[in-house]
Amino acid sequence: MLEQEIFRVDDPEWIRDLTRAHPWATLISHSPDLGPVISHLPVLIDDSRQGTTLLGHLARTDAEKHELGSHEVVVVLQGPHGYISPTWYEETPHVPTWNFTVLHVRGRPEVLDPADTYDVLSATVDHFEDRLPEPWRLARVEDYARRIAGGVTGFRLPATRVTAKAKLSQDEREEVVLRLAKALESEEPYARPELARAMRDIRRTP
Repeated sequence: MLEQEIFRVDDPEWIRDLTRAHPWATLISHSPDLGPVISHLPVLIDDSRQGTTLLGHLARTDAEKHELGSHEVVVVLQGPHGYISPTWYEETPHVPTWNFTVLHVRGRPEVLDPADTYDVLSATVDHFEDRLPEPWRLARVEDYARRIAGGVTGFRLPATRVTAKAKLSQDEREEVVLRLAKALESEEPYARPELARAMRDIRRTP
């Protein structure tokens, strides 16, 4: 990923918030036999650890393909993103672009034992169910859940490197950013209200 100082994010809370709000991730590793191995999965922030540590789980066969725990992997999380039309700037010259937020977490996974794997599964369910008026819990089907959890491999990923990028028109004047944000909040075909909020937040505009 191209790293540019103007778009770099170091704020640990921003990183944690993006992970909590957009937990669907891509895990990438490289196997000498298979080449690149790519999986998709939900991840959580491990709040019991300082810094950036992720918790996740894969089907056991996926974990075996990744040779999970034997080498470094990269986890990619993508936050709000969307197309920016040059017509929204109301001035020239401009060209189309794509605004986005993204996080790369690099490290060597620690494979968890069955008990800790079950705890990750339960915490993952809780993370998503807690938004519902009547949250469902894994304990409601505990015997069944523990039986099928045997086909799952849980892991903890302490980050050795975190790269966070928020390309949100920081290189534009404030009045231009506000025009773009309003377009993203309108009935435009490419409207993305969450992206507009991210653009406002990064500049701390009202």
